[in-house]
Amino acid sequence: MNFELTEERQMLQDTLRRFLADRYTTETRNRIIESDAGFSAEIWNELAQLGVIGALFNEEQGGFGGAGFDLATVFEELGRAGVVEPFLDTAILGGGLIAALGNEDQKPLVEQVIAGDLQLALGHGEPASRYDLSRLETTARADGGDIVLNGRKAVVVNAEAAGQLIVSAREAGEVADETGISLFLVPSDAAGLGLRGYPMLAGGRAAEVTLDEVRLPETARLGGAGAAYPVLAARVAAANVALAAEALGAMETATELTREYLMTRKQFGRPIGTFQALAHRFSDLLIELEQARSAVINAAGHLDGPNRDLQIASARNLIGRVGRLVAEEAIQMHGGIAMTQEYELAHIAKRIVMTDHRFGDTDYHLERFIALSAA
Repeated sequence: MNFELTEERQMLQDTLRRFLADRYTTETRNRIIESDAGFSAEIWNELAQLGVIGALFNEEQGGFGGAGFDLATVFEELGRAGVVEPFLDTAILGGGLIAALGNEDQKPLVEQVIAGDLQLALGHGEPASRYDLSRLETTARADGGDIVLNGRKAVVVNAEAAGQLIVSAREAGEVADETGISLFLVPSDAAGLGLRGYPMLAGGRAAEVTLDEVRLPETARLGGAGAAYPVLAARVAAANVALAAEALGAMETATELTREYLMTRKQFGRPIGTFQALAHRFSDLLIELEQARSAVINAAGHLDGPNRDLQIASARNLIGRVGRLVAEEAIQMHGGIAMTQEYELAHIAKRIVMTDHRFGDTDYHLERFIALSAA
């Protein structure tokens, strides 16, 4: 089997890598992280013009990619450069849900996303739901010709910058049922919508969201009433592939920074990388990195297949374990310099570790893999 990139994906990778190498320095990222917005509107628009967002949608949706390997190609480069702009939340999650469930009036929003003119946020996770996608306490009730939402959403990434929030709510069923879940488009200025924003550890911003009698027309619903769970699960699967690829790219950067440091830092007149103990530790990192690459390829290839959830759970578990090892070893072999904010590795290590806490950590995906294997 040929695992090399197609000509189109190779061009996309080369273009994105060159752009980020020129425009996304450590100093630039630190300024972005410290800004009130938590992202750069200028870089966001430039990447949109390069077609990066369009690569995350298929041709029917107005893009030119959308397959698992397209997602992996883009997010590996975003992870390699430590990009904090909200591609996952706006394109993979928000844009993907509108593209899959939206009606003729809603789907034009996807064109705005691809053009870089609209940002989105998915409000689904709740304070008591942890990683369980079907556990949902937010309610949606009919009131005349309107829908009224009440509930709370936790760690809604990019909520403050989003022009529209996609909010999940239960229209039927018990709190943990997969059936009865609906999605709604909620304008950022809707009455009764409250946001309490804060910066995230690895860059970007999120918010705690409250919905207090938020009144929407029925046309704000995405898809059929109570039927959103399968599509939501599919988009979270795509997000898991993207996160795995992002972590892989970050691990590549951490490993390369470590190699450069080991061959530059000298002790007793020799580069410390020539010492056998450190050379063996670094060799182990390279082996683990190749395992991680294979896991990402496997997950991307199964994104649209029947064993999607099993393969993605396996990949996320391995990526989580390898990522923690790479981050820890890279920091230890660097010493104190690795903990300074001015040094690239400090941010990269945070991104690797924090990736493991979105849509399921290492233990969660191991348990899920076991359960799916026994089914």
